[in-house]
Formats: sequence, structure tokens, C-alpha cells
Amino acid sequence: MHATPARSRVLRFTKASMVVTDIGFLVYWAATLLALIPAEYAYKDYDNPVLSDWNYSFVLLDVLASVTGLTALRLSRCGAATGARPLMLVSLALTSTAGLQAVAFWALRGDFSVGWWLPNLFLLLFPIPGIVHLVRWMAATGG
Repeated sequence: MHATPARSRVLRFTKASMVVTDIGFLVYWAATLLALIPAEYAYKDYDNPVLSDWNYSFVLLDVLASVTGLTALRLSRCGAATGARPLMLVSLALTSTAGLQAVAFWALRGDFSVGWWLPNLFLLLFPIPGIVHLVRWMAATGG
């Protein structure tokens, strides 16, 4: 299955978004764990222990998304695209799941802060074209 210009654009956008997101996840968690984020920039009810626990429940999901994503991108750059694709699919699925969980939570709470919704909608939505592309490629090639 040869890449068409549209497929190439999808993969370029997906890969660029993955780099920004995966590094962003790692920076966010480092800053959060080191308590470097001022409370005025944090989510609503930041000092509530239940919400703090909810936030920390994303650490493993986000870090796994980052590690699989950055590994996939590295493999892809080294010419091992076949090995990279399954990892990329896992990373994109985890990233979209993180966005969905956050958006669902804030919707249930009735909290519609643009500052939290936009990044989480991005996490939910940007992986979808890449997931579709990878699933189609795997179905077409048996890989």
C-alpha cells in the first residue's frame, strides 16, 4: 500500500502532533510531580484531594502513551516503520483515551473551562485520522 499525498499529510500531522503531545505529557507530569504549576493555572478545585487523585490517575496512561509514541517515532526514523506502526497505534489509542476520559469527567462536572477543554479535545481528536490510517494499512497489508 503506497502512501498517497493525503495519507502522507495525515502521517506528517499525526507524527508532529505526537512529538508535541508526548513531550508535553512528560513535561506536564514532571512539572506536576515537582509542584511547579501555580494553583491559578491548575484545574478547578486543584486543592481537592479527590480531584488531585483523579488527576494523578492519568500518570501511567499518559506516560505509556508518551513512551510508546516516542519509541514508535524513533523506530520510524531509523527505518523500522513496520515495527513502529503497532506502537504508534497503541500510543494514539492511549492518547485519545486520555482526552476522552478528561472531557467526559469535566462534562459530568459541568465544568466548561476552555483552558482545559481545548487541550483535552485535541488529545481526543488528533489521533483519530492516524488511527484510521494505521488500521487501514494493517488490514491491507496483513500487518
